[in-house]
Amino acid sequence: MRILKEKLFGMKAVILVMVIGLAAPAWAETMLINAAGATFPYPIYSKWFDEYAKMHPDVHINYQSIGSGGGIKQASELTVDFGASDGPMTDEQLQKAKVFLLHFPTVMGADVPTYNIPGVTAELKFTGKNLADIFLGKITKWNDPAIAGINPGVNLPDKQIVVVHRSDGSGTTYIWVDYLSKVSPEWKEKVGVGTSVNWPVGLGGKGNEGVSGLVKQTPYSIGYVELIYAAQNKIDYGVVQNSAGKFVKASLESVTHAAAGAAKEMPADFRVSITNAPGPETYPIASFTWLLIPEKIDDPKKGKAITGFLKWMMTDGQKFAPGLLYAPLPKEVVAMEEKALGKIKY
Repeated sequence: MRILKEKLFGMKAVILVMVIGLAAPAWAETMLINAAGATFPYPIYSKWFDEYAKMHPDVHINYQSIGSGGGIKQASELTVDFGASDGPMTDEQLQKAKVFLLHFPTVMGADVPTYNIPGVTAELKFTGKNLADIFLGKITKWNDPAIAGINPGVNLPDKQIVVVHRSDGSGTTYIWVDYLSKVSPEWKEKVGVGTSVNWPVGLGGKGNEGVSGLVKQTPYSIGYVELIYAAQNKIDYGVVQNSAGKFVKASLESVTHAAAGAAKEMPADFRVSITNAPGPETYPIASFTWLLIPEKIDDPKKGKAITGFLKWMMTDGQKFAPGLLYAPLPKEVVAMEEKALGKIKY
C-alpha cells in the first residue's frame, strides 16, 4: 500500500511538472509595446496603460515621458512602436518620417499660467497680450500697470518677473506659443509656433515636471504647465481672457467648450488647433493631444494589440479622463476615430 501511494504521488508530481511546463510559455509571452512622447498627457496615459494591463496581462505598454519633440522624432525613426505629441506634426515632418504616421486624438487638456508671488494669494487675471509681453520680455515687473490694471485690489510687488519655459521639444510649448501667436502679432513675427522656439527671455525646465518644479522653488516666477501638473503640485495658476473678452479658469467644462466647434469641423487627419476658440465660456489655451500611430505595422500581433488598445482608449478608457482633469473626447470625434482605425494595416 505504501509503495502504491508513493507511485501515485510520483505520477501526480510528474503531471504537475508537465502542466507547469506547458503553461510557462503562455505566461512568458507578454508582448512589450514601447512608446514615447508628450508629458502633457502622461498622467492619463499612465493610468490607461495600467488599467489596460489589468484586462490584458499579455500586453504591456512601456511609455517614456520625454516631450512631444522626442515623441515625434522616435515615432518618425521607428525606434518606438508609437509616439505621442500635443502639437500635430507638420507636413514636412510627416514627409520625413520612415512610415506615414496617423494622428489619433486621445483627450483634451489645458495649459495654464502658473506663478509664485510671495505674499499674493489672489487668483490673478491675464490677458493674452499680457502673457505674450511677459514672455517677450516687454513686461518685466509684477506691478506693471498692464497687470495691475486688470487685478484691482491685489498688492502686486515691485519685483522682477522670472520667466520659466520648457527647455525640451514640447507639445505643451506648442499649445502655449500657438495661443500667443494668435493673440500677439509681435509674438507671431518674432518667435512663432513650434514644439521648440527661440525664447526671448527666461529659464528652461525639462518636462511639465521641470517647469512646475522651477516655478514652485523660484520666487516671483511665472511659467506654463498642463492643468493637472499645477493641481498636483499645488501651485497657483491664473485665469485667462478669452476671445469673447471673458476671464475664464481652466476646467473640464471650459476645455470642453473649446472643442465644441472643432468637433463639428474636424479634418479627416485630426490635425487641428483649438486655441483661442470662440465662446464666452471657453478657456482659450486648450488643445487635443495625439498618439502618433504608424499606418503600417510589420508585426501583425503587435498591430492587433495596438489597435485593440486604441479602440478601448477612445471608448471605455475615456471615463478615467475627468478624474485627472482632462476633458473626454466629443462623441463626434470618437465616431471619426473608430472609422480611422481601419487605416492601420498589419
